[in-house]
Amino acid sequence: MSDFTHNFWSLYVAGITIIGIVACGLLLWITSRKKVEATADNTTGHVWDVDLTEMNNPMPRWWMWLFVITLVFGAGYLIAYPGLGTFKGQLGWTQLGEYQAEVDKASAELQPLYARFASMKTEEMAGDAAAMAIGERLFMNNCAQCHGSDARGSKGFPSLADGDWLYGGAPDQIRQTIHDGRVGVMPPMAAAVGSPEDVRNLSHYVLSLSGSPHDSLKASLGKSKFTACAACHGMDGKGNVALGAPNLTDDIWLHGWGEAAITAMINNGKTNEMPAQAGKLTDAQISVLTAYVWGLSNKAGAAR
Repeated sequence: MSDFTHNFWSLYVAGITIIGIVACGLLLWITSRKKVEATADNTTGHVWDVDLTEMNNPMPRWWMWLFVITLVFGAGYLIAYPGLGTFKGQLGWTQLGEYQAEVDKASAELQPLYARFASMKTEEMAGDAAAMAIGERLFMNNCAQCHGSDARGSKGFPSLADGDWLYGGAPDQIRQTIHDGRVGVMPPMAAAVGSPEDVRNLSHYVLSLSGSPHDSLKASLGKSKFTACAACHGMDGKGNVALGAPNLTDDIWLHGWGEAAITAMINNGKTNEMPAQAGKLTDAQISVLTAYVWGLSNKAGAAR
């Protein structure tokens, strides 16, 4: 009920709930005392479909007591658990507390499983079959939704198996990315580059850096405009792992290639986010997952 901006709404919800329970109780009491005058043949006089007659038989006692038990249970539940506006309940139960208790229980049960990996380096874990089996399941459950089950990514989601790393592919860098997440920002640069024609020329120069098909005349005209990009990508276009600025010379395109895609990137910019996993995975799980991801592009090192 933390979304309530005024205490009135808490009282409103609590009042409606209590009134509903009391009203149901009164309805049961009134109907249990009301007697319908019956005819000599014990019917109420109501007939449907020619011969479907309503009998004047009272509700079975066990059925009535089921309603009473339901009302008592509802009242007891609202006293013990939150349900009456901002009232927290006598037991102090919360969804967050329940979730945290389950996470703590699971972590305690899994601790012996991860204990033997605690003293192993990332490279050692990458060569351990048991660790990699666990790492694969962690990857499938937490990373495959974006990077794909084969870790080769897709448009907007980088491949983790090709050795091309926006923020560096060393074990510590991969662990930091998983633990803290990343937010990559490419600001709109059209104003800094110049006219729309300048932007198109720059697009062809960027394509030329990786040997991609391009117009050499436009590329030569756009070379001088690349100074607007050099602060992040470097004058040689090889990027900067400290900023997450991609290498433009390796023909690996995260958001698509070609004049149209690059022009759109220069004009509009892009913001990408890799969510932090620190609150979702334990440190031990992040260590194993780091080893698995590192091993995807370092199979020879993992084998050694």
